Amino acid sequence: MLLSRHTRRRAFIAGLGGAAAWPVLARGQQPDRGRLIGILSPGRPEVTDPTSKVVNAIVQRLHELGYTEGQNLTIERQYANGSSDRLRELAAELVKRKPDIIVALSTTAARPAKQATGTIPIVVINMADPVADELVASLARPGRNVTGTTFLGPEVVAKRLQLLREVVPGLSRVAALWHPNAYSERTMAGVRDELEVTARTLGLQLQLVPAAGPEDLVSAFAAMATQHAEALIVMPSPMLFAQYRRIVSNAENGRLPGMGAAREFADLGGLMSYGANQVDLARQTATYVDKILKGAKPAELPVEQPTKFELVINLKTAKALGLEIPPVLLATADEVIE
Repeated sequence: MLLSRHTRRRAFIAGLGGAAAWPVLARGQQPDRGRLIGILSPGRPEVTDPTSKVVNAIVQRLHELGYTEGQNLTIERQYANGSSDRLRELAAELVKRKPDIIVALSTTAARPAKQATGTIPIVVINMADPVADELVASLARPGRNVTGTTFLGPEVVAKRLQLLREVVPGLSRVAALWHPNAYSERTMAGVRDELEVTARTLGLQLQLVPAAGPEDLVSAFAAMATQHAEALIVMPSPMLFAQYRRIVSNAENGRLPGMGAAREFADLGGLMSYGANQVDLARQTATYVDKILKGAKPAELPVEQPTKFELVINLKTAKALGLEIPPVLLATADEVIE
C-alpha cells in the first residue's frame, strides 16, 4: 500500500524522535559518575583499623561540600594493608585510571603516588615534613602537583616526653617505639635528634626501639622489658598508627604507661595521647580536594599545618596502672576518658 506524502513525513519525524531518544536511554542506563577520586591508604579497609576513620572523615566532608558518590563523584579506595610494595603497585594502577585527584593518606602513601605521576593533583592527609620528604618545594608555595596537610608542629616531641614525666613519678627510663622507614631519612633523623635532645634535657634515659613492620612488635616489647623501660612513647608512623590496638595491648601486658601521637591511642586504652586530630586533618584536607576540582592548582595551595594539638587522657588506664593524674593536667586536657 502506498503512503501519502503527509503520512510519510509524520513517520520520518517520529523516526527521528525515536533515534534522538536512544542516547538518552543509554545515558539513563549508564549514568555519568562525575569526577573520579582515588584514595590511596597504607592501612586496611576494616573498621577496626584507625585509618578507616580518616577515610570516612574525608568522604563525609566531601558529601557536606556537595559531592555524592554515584551521582557527581566516583571514589576508588585502595588499601595496601601495610605493604610498601603494594602501595607502589596501587599508586601505578590509580594513575592508569587517570583520576581527577589522588588523595594519599600520609607521606607513606604520598611518596609512591608522586613517583607515579608528576601531573595528576595529589592531596595528602597528614604529611610529616613535606619539604624534607621532597614532596613540596615549600609549605607556602608547594610548586608541584602535591599539597595537603601536615601533622608536625613546634616542640611536639618535647611536649610528649614532658607530659609522661609529669604523670609517671620518678620516671627515668623511656622506650621510644619508632618505625625507621616511616618517612625519608632526613625527616626521621630530625625527629630522632629532637627526641634524643629532649630526653637529655629532661634527664631521661632513652631507649630507641625500632619496628620495621607489625611482625617486629613482639620482639620490640621484649627488648623494652629487657632494658627495664618504665614508660613508652610511640613515634609518628602510619604503620604504628594502624597497629595501635596491638601496641596498647602489649603496653597493658607489660604495665607500661604509654604516650601516643594521635588520640586513637588513648581511645583504644593507651594512657595518653598528644597530637593533631587525624579526623580534623582529613576534613581540612577535603576542602583542598573541593578547591582543586573547581580549578585551583595544588602548586599554589599552601600546605596547611594543624591549628590545634589535643591532649587526651585515659583515666581508666591510669587507675589500672596505679597512677594519679595531676589535677592541673586533668583540667588542661582536651578530653578525659573515664
